Amino acid sequence: MFLDSHVHLDDVRFAEDREQVIQRALDADVTTMINVGADMKSTRESLRLAKGYPGIIYAAVGIHPHDAKSATENDYSELEGYLAQPEVLAVGEIGLDYHYDLSPREVQRTVFEQQLKLAVATDKPVIIHMREATQDTLNLLQQFTGRLRGVMHCFSGSWETACAVLDLGLHLGFDGPLTFANAAKLREVAGKVPSDRILIETDCPYLTPVPYRGKRNEPAYVREVAAVLAELKKVDLEEIASLTANNARDLFSII
Repeated sequence: MFLDSHVHLDDVRFAEDREQVIQRALDADVTTMINVGADMKSTRESLRLAKGYPGIIYAAVGIHPHDAKSATENDYSELEGYLAQPEVLAVGEIGLDYHYDLSPREVQRTVFEQQLKLAVATDKPVIIHMREATQDTLNLLQQFTGRLRGVMHCFSGSWETACAVLDLGLHLGFDGPLTFANAAKLREVAGKVPSDRILIETDCPYLTPVPYRGKRNEPAYVREVAAVLAELKKVDLEEIASLTANNARDLFSII
């Protein structure tokens, strides 16, 4: 049984066949999915999906760095209200993205910090997006050392960065890029990460793994990420599926 710890099934690319995508995931033994908000609209949609598929889909709520420029004080209050609902497991997707810079960097940092405070106040884990902003992300997280738990989503950094993230008590999420031909260094890092700190994700509809590259990603394909991890850890696929699912259940308090 697989657990895909990061999906965006609310995305418009699933508008025509969302139910079938979810059924294909279940048919592929992907029995649990966490739908992750990126702005207030997708946060509300994540909660709607979770309520529509109880025990199968859960929600994370938050404001992505791309949308930080639009965040308001009312948004934080709304997020806090959602975090009291049983279907909502985490604050996310939050963080910093200096690749696209769709929001000013100072604004990104402020919104990220506000949501980290919200996670601490509500005792919820965080789902962190970090792109070309490693040092600023780590600096902010270090201010909350010992008070946060969560995952560095779609990890693609060096072993040195992985160690810094692990030292903060966070997990590392691995996605489709782990299967890419040019990802030898990432696979080397993943092979070294302690098995109890690894999660598997699709980030669907993005980051489609081999052999489906060029197509829309979906949760059923998380097993391709798991298969590479199984090879790296020298265990069978069922063991990786169980291990990563248990890691996610523990982190996100899924009963």
